[in-house]
Amino acid sequence: MAWLRALYEWTMDKAAHPYAVWWLAFFCFIESSFFPIPPHPLLGLMCLAEPKKAIRFGLIATVASVLGGLFGYGIGYFLFDAVGMPLLSAIGLADSLPAAQCTFDEYGVAAVIIAAATPVPFKLLTITAGFLGMDLVPFVLASFAGRAMMFLTVGILFRAFGAPIKQMIDRYLGLLTTLFVILVVGGFIAFTQFASGDGDDNDAPPACESAETVQV
Repeated sequence: MAWLRALYEWTMDKAAHPYAVWWLAFFCFIESSFFPIPPHPLLGLMCLAEPKKAIRFGLIATVASVLGGLFGYGIGYFLFDAVGMPLLSAIGLADSLPAAQCTFDEYGVAAVIIAAATPVPFKLLTITAGFLGMDLVPFVLASFAGRAMMFLTVGILFRAFGAPIKQMIDRYLGLLTTLFVILVVGGFIAFTQFASGDGDDNDAPPACESAETVQV
């Protein structure tokens, strides 16, 4: 795992760079609309490098991610056929679109909050929200609530326990990296299983049946 340790040390050095906050904001923005790689490792390492700024970093990540969500909403609202659907296909989320529509039909704002606060692909929900024409104000408020739960919690934890957390990561880097990957992949698998799991159920609710009308 020498390469992982070297990557960790390199990222720690970059996380303390004066322009690191701009990179953080950039990755949070694009991850909410089309980029498949989550920004959480960069946020965590930046908080490790400068624990006193951890809450600030969490707030920057939250705001940038919500703005990126608005961009994803715009893709779904204005350019779904030309850009949105090809984009979802390119990142392997096209098959999950009917389930996303079903989730909106059943849960509305709660679906956005859950997607924003968990490892499920947030970009799928932002593009779908635009495609379905969800009211913009509830979408923004729900996105902010969910992203704040995720990113500001990271900032608060690192602000309060920065040194002990860094010691733990230094000692168990490989294990923690594996657990993070499992969490992200597991969130994606759970969502895709939800997308296909109702297909064999003849008693699926009407909202889920309406989702099947989406052309994918």
